Amino acid sequence: MSAEQGRFYGVGVGPGDPELVTLKAARLIGDADVVAYHAAAGKPSNARTIVAGLLPEQVVEERLEYPVTTGSTEHPGGYAGAMADFYEHSAARLAAHLSAGRTVVLLSEGDPMLYGSFMYMHDRLSQRFPTEVVPGVPAFLAATATTANPLVRQTDVLTVLPGTLDEPELARRLADTDGAVIMKLGRNFTKVRDALAAAGRVEGALYVERASMPAQRWLPVADVEADQVPYFSLVVVPGDTVNGKRSREATSPESTTTIPESTTIPESTTIPESATIPEPVEGSPAELLVVGLGPGPEHWITPEVSEALARVQHVVGYGPYVNRVPQRAGLTRHASGNTVEVDRARLALELALSGESVAVVSGGDAGIFGMASAVFEAAQHPRFRGVPVRVLPGVSAVQAVAARAGAPVGADFAVVSLSDRLKPWPVVEQRLRHIARADLVLAVYNPASRSRTEQVHRFRQVLLEERSPQTVVVVGRDVGRAEESLTVTTLEALDPSVIDMKCLVIVGCAGTRVTADGQVWSPRFVRETSHEGML
Repeated sequence: MSAEQGRFYGVGVGPGDPELVTLKAARLIGDADVVAYHAAAGKPSNARTIVAGLLPEQVVEERLEYPVTTGSTEHPGGYAGAMADFYEHSAARLAAHLSAGRTVVLLSEGDPMLYGSFMYMHDRLSQRFPTEVVPGVPAFLAATATTANPLVRQTDVLTVLPGTLDEPELARRLADTDGAVIMKLGRNFTKVRDALAAAGRVEGALYVERASMPAQRWLPVADVEADQVPYFSLVVVPGDTVNGKRSREATSPESTTTIPESTTIPESTTIPESATIPEPVEGSPAELLVVGLGPGPEHWITPEVSEALARVQHVVGYGPYVNRVPQRAGLTRHASGNTVEVDRARLALELALSGESVAVVSGGDAGIFGMASAVFEAAQHPRFRGVPVRVLPGVSAVQAVAARAGAPVGADFAVVSLSDRLKPWPVVEQRLRHIARADLVLAVYNPASRSRTEQVHRFRQVLLEERSPQTVVVVGRDVGRAEESLTVTTLEALDPSVIDMKCLVIVGCAGTRVTADGQVWSPRFVRETSHEGML
């Protein structure tokens, strides 16, 4: 960078009150050669209005006027294209000043790096000119101060959300957090309020507009008239309002779970922090459902499973699977990490024992390396003897990958998990050899993970010792999702280094074939053979 170049500053000017502008921001504005700011067409710049009293008399002002905000555009690239061109043109204007050695301050309402237009100038200019970002007070902190309600305490999680998200996604994230801030309201307010209702978070949620400005006001979200919501507004959801959370003043920092004294949990159970287990109702346990969500897309969830999920009070499962269940009013979701299957099964059984309707969710089919077996394992405890368990089938990953490939499992096939977390590797290897010698098509789940990479190499080696190197192999990755890929190869050409937990591998039998257009199928018939081990 040349010594003659000017310096570029992104300066946060806070939420509206000039007295909330930082000392550093005020100094830089006062020393600037050029002050730039964004503005909507025909309207004053709010950022400039905040610091109007700080602008030097001889300063050069660059008004960067948006070509479109909420209206339509005739740009061939639509809104995104119009804004991309605008940011390129704006960057060129500022670059001309910087190249001439002038100091340029670009004003940003709130903080420059929180949903601010400065970021797009930073993307385009920071690699060419010396650049510094000066933080500002975000609007949501001013809103929290306005309402004088604690936002989050102790180990609470705070989530900042844009109101432009789809309603189901907003509801899901609101249900899964303690405190929340929802920005970018305006025309999105009705959708945001509906999402709050679906998440059970309307009560206690506060609407704030023009925080720290003379016209500021706040009121409960339930009392807001949707057609009167301006751009400068947001919703604050205090962490104390989640699930009717009790007052923290009487709670020690170590206390994270509300479990009535009369409820006994098996010793090895790890209860998620959000779990509030009702007291068991003698003689009236609810049916516990174990459901498969399919391998990915919503349209692969069966109508039976969708109907069940629409009426249960609780959903329990591994976080990514729980996230696939739409949030709605009356639903409590209990997400937990991987490798604690029996713990979450016990939690679900406790809820069912108390009379609460529960669904335990799995990806694919719950009975194929899913939660069904873990639930039945936990249900062996005498405490849960009266809890009825019913498993609802789902589309399995092997079915999805096979369908994408053609019909590779049209013949006899076996399914094996390469994970040695619950069984020793010698057992896995022995089973692989027997399957290979029997010439069965083989579907492989859990082929590799970040901590378990050697098994897939050994798997290939074992099969090469028993099968032809030209045996057909199908590798399906993220099947049913946007990132889906399908590779047809051979045992010899299979590269274990590209296989991970997102993959399912299908190894054909001796008769598996590949058509001219790349589809894979296994014949239904098997000729007699003298090969040892084959029937």
